[in-house]
Amino acid sequence: MIAYLIHLFFLVFTMMIFVRIVGSWFPSVAAHPLMGYVSRFTDPYLNFFRKLIPPIGGTFDLSPLLGFFTLQIAEQLIIKIFR
Repeated sequence: MIAYLIHLFFLVFTMMIFVRIVGSWFPSVAAHPLMGYVSRFTDPYLNFFRKLIPPIGGTFDLSPLLGFFTLQIAEQLIIKIFR
């Protein structure tokens, strides 16, 4: 049960990052109030990776890739700890 809840938490956060990425491509979506909520939760996490690798050319941001990769590793480690 605890492994399922951990997985669910990481899945929701991963989906929020995905929504943040896709929403940033469309100005009308980026202005939606829901995107403010998503940004408030995902940007602090992504900003950590933006400090490591700044956006290339000012627009091509690799931080979500590092974020996804790190989330997958963290999820696997945490689930192993609780099993």
